[in-house]
Amino acid sequence: MGHDASEAERIMPETIFNIVQSGFLLYLAALTVGYLGLNLISIFSLRQYFEERQGEGFPGTFTGYEPQISIIVPAYNEAATIVNSIRSLLQLKYSEYEIIVVSDGSTDNTVDVLRQEFGLKPFPEAYSHDLPTQPVRATYHSSVYTNVRVIDKENGGKADSLNAGINLSVYPLFCCIDADSILAQDSLYRVVQPFLLESRTIAAGGTVRVANGCVVNNGLLKTVGLPSRFLALLQTVEYLRAFLSGRQGWSPLNAMLIISGAFGLFRKEAVLKVGGYRTNTIGEDMELVVRLHHHYRLNGQPYRITYVPDPVCWTEVPEDLRTLRNQRIRWQRGLCDSLAGHFELCCHRKGGTVGWLAFPFMVIFEWFGAVFEMLGYVLLLAGLAFGLVSLHVWMVCMCVAVGFGVTLSLSALLMEEMTFHLYQRPSDLLKLLCVSVVENFGYRQLNSYWKLIGLWRWLRGTKAEWGKMVRSASWQSPQSPPGSS
Repeated sequence: MGHDASEAERIMPETIFNIVQSGFLLYLAALTVGYLGLNLISIFSLRQYFEERQGEGFPGTFTGYEPQISIIVPAYNEAATIVNSIRSLLQLKYSEYEIIVVSDGSTDNTVDVLRQEFGLKPFPEAYSHDLPTQPVRATYHSSVYTNVRVIDKENGGKADSLNAGINLSVYPLFCCIDADSILAQDSLYRVVQPFLLESRTIAAGGTVRVANGCVVNNGLLKTVGLPSRFLALLQTVEYLRAFLSGRQGWSPLNAMLIISGAFGLFRKEAVLKVGGYRTNTIGEDMELVVRLHHHYRLNGQPYRITYVPDPVCWTEVPEDLRTLRNQRIRWQRGLCDSLAGHFELCCHRKGGTVGWLAFPFMVIFEWFGAVFEMLGYVLLLAGLAFGLVSLHVWMVCMCVAVGFGVTLSLSALLMEEMTFHLYQRPSDLLKLLCVSVVENFGYRQLNSYWKLIGLWRWLRGTKAEWGKMVRSASWQSPQSPPGSS
């Protein structure tokens, strides 16, 4: 009897670990199939997209009568980068647009820098209050550039700043970008394309790339390069994978749930219809897109939300672990807010591809994916340490996990080379190839751990904070005087 009990005690842990390793491998297999499917869609849609571009002779087909765009730039303590960002916007090739900079209670000299560089003059004006915001202290117009306005308001967060910009905007489309970002000169022409080709388009997003290592002179990107800091280099591959594989894959299905807050174009009427940006979430960019899907799907109204691969926005990424950690925890909390607040869309009878494919995919692999992944790693290591998992099985699991990550990164790099080929030096390509492999040994697991922290804090209801974004602005050259070319 005692012998049977001890045998049962030995078999039970082995059974548990067998179930765990099987579940972990099943999870990785499902994840691999899902992302490889998105990659296949991305490859075919990218090829079709660029073939159509060549046939159109783009952008020569534009007439000068494109819809006017209001560019909204929320800024909080952005004195280091704001001037080059605005100069970049002033050099955009587009028929008619305005730039609205919203200083969200900045405590540095953001407004003073803007006043000096662009000749700001106080200009009280009446405007609609369609969306509630924190009080506006003052509004300014540039005496140098007629299409530049600045709002100085009480601090209310990024979403509140965007709502204030929407209230003061006068054009039917608005484009939101980050204050530390640089747009390619033809970005507006390209990102507005879906609105011209399909009248049902309510939102479109472009590609965001890493600016660290590039050279920007007077608001213009002069040289494309790779970051010198290893942490930023890791993020370069990560951004390629997120945009060229992920969003490009979901877009043809009209199931893209994220448009980056760094660069997105929206139909103002549609955003006002759903109440603007939510100020009670830290992931206002994703939440708005999910809410637009939710509203239009469940009300049976035709619409399109699109990703356009070649409008490029260059942005600075964190170069230290603390800042990156805070950013990723914040992103995960925003994702949790966005999905939880619109869970009705998941598998709803009117949900379409977004409700039946994208939403469940994001729940399983992004919302709770870190739980499965970290639990699998921990239990497999424990099983190996206590002799419950053989070294052979452990190696198989690790090889599958690493091989999956490398495959996704290399496929994104392949798509980059097939389409844009921005990193032209052989040494840069070699670095990216190496990073595509190295990131799977620690960095990917660290990201999963940060996601786990974000999920835990969201479950506990801990107050979300943005944290301080440390920017070097080393990729930007000194600014020229106002009005100079």
